[in-house]
Amino acid sequence: MQQWLENRTFEELRIGDKASLVRTLDQQDILAFAAVSGDMNPAHLDAAYAEGTVFHGIIAHGMWGGALISAVLGTRLPGPGTIYLEQQLRFVRPVHPGDHLTVEVQVLAKDDRHRHVELDCRVSNQLAQPVILGMARVVAPATKIRVPMPRVPALMPVDNPQPA
Repeated sequence: MQQWLENRTFEELRIGDKASLVRTLDQQDILAFAAVSGDMNPAHLDAAYAEGTVFHGIIAHGMWGGALISAVLGTRLPGPGTIYLEQQLRFVRPVHPGDHLTVEVQVLAKDDRHRHVELDCRVSNQLAQPVILGMARVVAPATKIRVPMPRVPALMPVDNPQPA
């Protein structure tokens, strides 16, 4: 079954429009993000080390949550053709493996002159507690885009990521 990505053009967007995604963090997400970003902080990768931190266990990279916000903006609202201009994030709670996150964006303002859109961004855990709060500013697409969902390679598990 073919899945599609379809945007909302600047003209279609209305103040208050929302989009979201739901994602559960697992150890594979943490390892993949470490491998892609190069962030090998032991708070994310070393259970013994992480147990001795203020978080008492492994936590997700904060920008993994930021990447989920980017996924909503680039695939759902406004969607394909969106150009990211600015992102402000405040990390208010840690995210642990097994946490079930809801990522929501909502249109707050539109600038007709430049097609800029300001969006409220919120990531909440399974207890409906915010873990990330912020704002994004994007250039919304001017033309309608509907494309097949691209295929991306599956990531192989990494047993012990090492810095290069």
